[in-house]
Order: sequence, then structure tokens, then C-alpha cells
Amino acid sequence: MDIAHIVAEDKIKRAIKDGEFAGIKGMGKPLPKDDAAHLPESLRMGYRILKNAGIAEDEGALKKELMTLDYLIAKCRNETELDHLRNKRTEKQVRLDKLTEEKAMFSKPASSHYKEKVYRWLNRP
Repeated sequence: MDIAHIVAEDKIKRAIKDGEFAGIKGMGKPLPKDDAAHLPESLRMGYRILKNAGIAEDEGALKKELMTLDYLIAKCRNETELDHLRNKRTEKQVRLDKLTEEKAMFSKPASSHYKEKVYRWLNRP
């Protein structure tokens, strides 16, 4: 452990002992589930940066739904249900595309270069 970590731990322990955290909402309860837990470790920091910048808020839920639908489509054997899942996936993809356009995420030449790569990665099975 480095010195900064030791000092921080010491200050936290002292604050707990002095009762400085006594009135904090949620004290002693588990932390909320990480909303980036579904992502690979290598992508989590980038997701958090985008979310803090206000870019990944609405898109995150749609992307999760798309990933779930992709999984269900891959496992589905009933043709009627498969058609329903595909239609639902198309609807979600259109909504995601609309959100992306509204925020002009790929309007700049530098970012538009990666648009197809990003879409392919998001839509992979």
C-alpha cells in the first residue's frame, strides 16, 4: 500500500470513530448495484465517463435491452415468438439510432469514422 492509501484509510477510520458518518443516508447498507456490471472490465471506465457526461444515460437501457433481445433471438426456436422478438429488436434499434442522432454523437468527422465499428460492436450477438 502506498502512503496516500494509508493516510486515507486512517482518516476514514478516525471519522467513523468520531461519529462523523452517523447521519449519512444509507450508512451500513450495501452499495447500489453497479450499472456497468454488464460490461467487460475494460469498457467500464469509458462507460462511466460517457454516463457522467450525460451521453450514456438513455442509451444504456436500450443497449441492455438490445443485448437481451439478441440473446433471446439466438435461443428462440418458435417462429412466431422469433418474429415478435425481431420486430421488438428493430424497434429498439430505431429508438437507439434516433437518440444517437439527437445527441449528434457521430456528427463530427473524427467520430463518424468510427460509427460503423461502434454499431457493429453494439449489435454483436
